[in-house]
Amino acid sequence: MSSHYYSEKPTTEHNRHIHEQQLRGFKMQFVTDSGVFGKKGVDFGSRLLIESMASDVGERLLDVGCGYGPIGLSLAKSFPTTTVWMIDINERAVALSQENAALNHVDNVEIKQSDLFSAVPIAEKFNTIVTNPPIRAGKAVVHAIFEGARERILPGGSLWIVIQKKQGAPSALAKLESLFDEVEEVDKDKGFRIYRARVSL
Repeated sequence: MSSHYYSEKPTTEHNRHIHEQQLRGFKMQFVTDSGVFGKKGVDFGSRLLIESMASDVGERLLDVGCGYGPIGLSLAKSFPTTTVWMIDINERAVALSQENAALNHVDNVEIKQSDLFSAVPIAEKFNTIVTNPPIRAGKAVVHAIFEGARERILPGGSLWIVIQKKQGAPSALAKLESLFDEVEEVDKDKGFRIYRARVSL
């Protein structure tokens, strides 16, 4: 398990690369490494989620399972007045996110190592929470992310997720519908689904 991207302390040998990506109209650079998700560059699902996001993310946004930072950092770049929290269990991913924030001159972020929401007190509330959930960690972890997000979203706020149909989209949708007031499919492409789950005002 130590080599998986959802490990707290990856033990795989380092293999750092830098990738240039165009996201939301910005040319961005990301240092990646072995032992983190999407080490060969921004994956299709994350890119679809990034580009599908609405322009009304609010003052506070949380990226759960941020990896080396493409989702949280590109959104922080797009919404410079929004405070963006980014969390991940993987210490290597967190260090890369911090490095990539500096590399891309993004300073409206708070990046923390966190086992699920352990570093995000229940009193911390957000207008928007976004996640490309760690499917390989199992359904219980994915559903725990949805539950923790619901507890931390402000009235009128939303949880945005990307998930592949073949990797549990139907069960994810059912879980979201049991937790949130309204769930819509915002986009789909190549088997990926983008869901927006809203909390009523």
